[in-house]
Amino acid sequence: MIKNAIVNQQIIHKTIRAFKKQKLTVEQLNTLAEVARHTSSSMFMQQFSILHITDEKKRAQIREISGQKYVGADGDLFIFIVDLHRNQSIRRQLGKDDGRLHQTDIFLQGVEDTVLAVQNTVNAAESMGLGAVILGSVTNSPKELLAVLNIPEMTFPILGLQVGIADQKPQLKPRLPLESVFFENEYHKINVADLKEYDETVQTYYDLRDSNRRIDSFTKQVSSKKLGTKETKRDELLETLHSQGLCLK
Repeated sequence: MIKNAIVNQQIIHKTIRAFKKQKLTVEQLNTLAEVARHTSSSMFMQQFSILHITDEKKRAQIREISGQKYVGADGDLFIFIVDLHRNQSIRRQLGKDDGRLHQTDIFLQGVEDTVLAVQNTVNAAESMGLGAVILGSVTNSPKELLAVLNIPEMTFPILGLQVGIADQKPQLKPRLPLESVFFENEYHKINVADLKEYDETVQTYYDLRDSNRRIDSFTKQVSSKKLGTKETKRDELLETLHSQGLCLK
């Protein structure tokens, strides 16, 4: 495998959930924002925006929605938003209708832009010696999150991102074997038996890691209630998207 500074940093990526109380400097903030702004964009529509959440009340509300006590506790909190409102507004001001903006494929293009911007920001943060955690949990209650953020129709928050100075040194979490995710030309169906060694590695990781000790394996997690049949507020996602004027067709 070719190794250089960028590749090495991505290979040893670790999610950080404990941050020191120190906030990012203006220079650090501007750098992260510029990196996000220069992310690849589908059709050059640039369909995302970022909210930097500094209001302590909003941070607490987002923490409550996420159900994770570290969210918005320390470090800087960002919410990355699929933003079709901006392009809708531009079209309308130029005397055009909404065109395809309400179509699911355009929303998915916005999702792609937004997720790429999140990952680019994480890469930049880690290159600056900072830690980061991507927060899918902010959409645990999508309707509540929209109310907290007070964002217009044709927008939707996809991911949160917390960045700061790391206050922990977690172990490197083992990933699926390369042959389970990287294929040549044809998709290879998985056989649980082929993951026995990986399961043992994951179980050892959970048994030995510094915090939240538990004995577990990858296949046990996949077969657990995480993906089981249960109702959650996340089931409101499609209804909430429709209420925002998104994915109507």
